[in-house]
Amino acid sequence: MRVDHRTAPLLVLVGVVSVQFGGAFAATLVPRIGATGSVLLRLLFATAILYAVARPSWRGHSRSDWVTVVLFGLALAAMNTTFYASLAFLPIGVAVTIEFLGPLTLAAVLSRRPRDLLAVLAAGLGVALVSGAFDNAWDRFDKVGIAFAATAGAMWAAYIVLSQRTGRAFPGLDGLALALVVSTAAVAPLGLTTVDRWTWQDVALGLGIAVLSSVLPYSLELVALRHLAQRVFGVLLSLEPAVAAVAGFVVLSQVLDASQIAGMALVVVASAIVLGSQRGGQGGVAKQAPGGPTAPDPTIAPG
Repeated sequence: MRVDHRTAPLLVLVGVVSVQFGGAFAATLVPRIGATGSVLLRLLFATAILYAVARPSWRGHSRSDWVTVVLFGLALAAMNTTFYASLAFLPIGVAVTIEFLGPLTLAAVLSRRPRDLLAVLAAGLGVALVSGAFDNAWDRFDKVGIAFAATAGAMWAAYIVLSQRTGRAFPGLDGLALALVVSTAAVAPLGLTTVDRWTWQDVALGLGIAVLSSVLPYSLELVALRHLAQRVFGVLLSLEPAVAAVAGFVVLSQVLDASQIAGMALVVVASAIVLGSQRGGQGGVAKQAPGGPTAPDPTIAPG
């Protein structure tokens, strides 16, 4: 298929679907080997693939560069671990909707436009509807799961900021590859405690999750972003909560009620308003990977 400004959005949509279905399959792995074991499997495969591609240099970097990349790797590890932990308590559509508040708030704060701040408030209302805060459904979701998803959102915002700094300090994909090594090392002590529960099927599923959530969407989005404005990319990315709900229904038979769907729609619309108004260099939710002005992260999109 010839890629141009007309076909590029399709590649991004396929990437979004791939990420969220990867997350849905991860939700089937978490009950068997835990959140840390699932994250470790994904990171191991993603790190091996990206490291082989990037072949980063360990020399010629300043102390401040290393501080940046270590913080980036730790944020990355925390983001993935808390998101996967939330999947043990929440439907994936709910988890992604709550998590999305982190980067959405960051984008609105950076823009400083009243319209964007109002959109974030509307998204907060949407999250409240999704979580059942306004009705008797509040008790159906574990507060621990909501806390995990909210923490993942905060770590996603931190990831965006640190990714930009890493991109300025390291050439190409070097910074991201090194950060992945850090994140894998950070998760390993807890993740390795679950090795006795791993089966070959779990390892194969971990590889599939790494491909669906990392390799495939990154490859598609990297090609698409050569022909796509960041504004359009942001709007397409805002569909992630809705796609996550669809993936949860198809893979996990998770069904959301009418108020939750309405709340999710609020988040999607608010995201489209905020992210669609972003311009290059403003640091919106579009995951700023080292080596490109708006290149999406190849491994980390939660889900």
